[in-house]
Amino acid sequence: MIFPSPASRFAALRMGVRRAFRIGLLALVTAMSLGPLPLAAQSSGGFSHLLEKPVTGAPFSLKVARAAPGIVRLNWTVATGTYLYRDSLKASIAGRPVPLDLPAGETKDDAVFGPVQVFHHDLKADLAGLPEKGRLDVTFQGCSQDGICFPPETRAVALDTLAVGPGLKDGGMQDAAAVAVSPVEPEVLPQVTPETGGALADAGALFSAGLGWTLLAFLGFGLLLSVTPCVFPMIPILAGMLTGAGAGLTPRRGLLLTGVYVLAMAAAYGLVGAVAGWSGANLGLSARLSGRAGGGTLGRAALLGFGSALIVGPCVTPPLAGAMLYAASTGDAVTGAAALFMLGLGMGLPLLLVGLFGPALLPRSGLWLMRAKQVFGVLFLAVAILLAGRLLPPSVTLALLGVLLMASAGFFGAFDPITGTSGAAARLTRGTGLAVAVYGAALILGAAGGADDPLRPLAFLRAPAAMAAAPEGVRVTSPTAFEVALRGAGDGPILVDFTAAWCAICKTNAAIMATPALRARLEHLPRITADVTTTNEAARALMTRFGVVGPPTLFLVDRTGRELPGSRIVGPLSSEDLTRRLDAAGA
Repeated sequence: MIFPSPASRFAALRMGVRRAFRIGLLALVTAMSLGPLPLAAQSSGGFSHLLEKPVTGAPFSLKVARAAPGIVRLNWTVATGTYLYRDSLKASIAGRPVPLDLPAGETKDDAVFGPVQVFHHDLKADLAGLPEKGRLDVTFQGCSQDGICFPPETRAVALDTLAVGPGLKDGGMQDAAAVAVSPVEPEVLPQVTPETGGALADAGALFSAGLGWTLLAFLGFGLLLSVTPCVFPMIPILAGMLTGAGAGLTPRRGLLLTGVYVLAMAAAYGLVGAVAGWSGANLGLSARLSGRAGGGTLGRAALLGFGSALIVGPCVTPPLAGAMLYAASTGDAVTGAAALFMLGLGMGLPLLLVGLFGPALLPRSGLWLMRAKQVFGVLFLAVAILLAGRLLPPSVTLALLGVLLMASAGFFGAFDPITGTSGAAARLTRGTGLAVAVYGAALILGAAGGADDPLRPLAFLRAPAAMAAAPEGVRVTSPTAFEVALRGAGDGPILVDFTAAWCAICKTNAAIMATPALRARLEHLPRITADVTTTNEAARALMTRFGVVGPPTLFLVDRTGRELPGSRIVGPLSSEDLTRRLDAAGA
């Protein structure tokens, strides 16, 4: 049997790639000529219909079951991206507290309240010694990871039937019989905010423009994303893979390895889009990369490319969120997969330049090659810490990065003495290492002070508590009071601030608005503070009117009470963002 030579196999592979490219180009041109797609998005109006109904309530639900004779079990469902405060979980009968057997929670370093215990996942609690009949009131409260805090919820449990119904209503108590007759289960709501809603609506309109234009647009989105920090972790992974190829690395081989890497990454995005369509539910991307960047084989390049898509997955941009939500809401797995494939392909196209020119820049052998591998090893560790930071408290992530930087600086000779025979390269290396060590020490100090921003690790040394509070204007708790305050607010734009006493992020936002620059800006701006600390019908009606999920939510309205487009800020705010929106509204 005669086996083809490596050269002939490579020529056949190159011919196949060219043929596939021509077929793909022909398919793309054909799709563009088809015009708009007759898909479910046409009849459903894209994504806009998902945002017409205001989103209110909290994404927590309570179910009750009998675990054993005399033991009642409370089961809380906690939606992804949210958490319950352990201290907020309380039970009572006729006003008398009932002890809850709760597991230990996860410690969260709250910016205002300090260390608190929270639950990010579903949990259970048992109660023993309860009467066979009567009413059990259960209270709980939590927030989202995005900084939105939800009002406290109270549920009434009929102990004879274990039916769950609403608790406090207009300050009164429902009786157990009413609860048993009309059980109510809280609605678990998607995490959709008015800020992200506009982007999703635009994505829905994009899908109705035709398959070809949609794919071209997502390719362009990917190219734009390639210059954002989302793609930065891929560069050390790809460079480490090319370095591991050894002395046999040529521009052609580097381009082939990078091409497989990019195609595998795009395929991972396409798979996510397909799964979202088949399952009918939006999926969060995992953030874990298995394996290491050793060697320069096509199989490892494909594995690294597939895993790299999981690294950049948490950079959920409007195009990515729109494609996944479209596939989930319509069940159109093909279009969702194709759009996300083109998004991943666009993100990876600039990486082909690394594969093409990298072999000429990377060292082939000697001390430089060893140093390059060591540097890439440090970069891999930094990427691993950043990935783990999605599960760890921010201060722990800062501390780990600081330790890594200081240890790396020492390893590369930052603390070695400089002698008279030391060359310029040694002096430059030592100076760079000392700068890295100082930054690492700042990260460790910032972690000890509770900082969470690696770019501003020492910001905690400033004392915002000493600043005077910004004027809060008129405080209202109901739609009627809001209308009265609106009539007396004047003609210009009016700042509306939804806040609550139990909202930790609200206190942080208040400190930011109390800074001298913003305080001077807000002193002359009419302001209405909507206080939703007490959960009642009036507070819910006020939140429903403006589609507010929970505090903190801040936006501008005109004298008629209509919200000014583009002025809403949900969750933590920054001085620059608020100033930009005030300027845009002429406030």
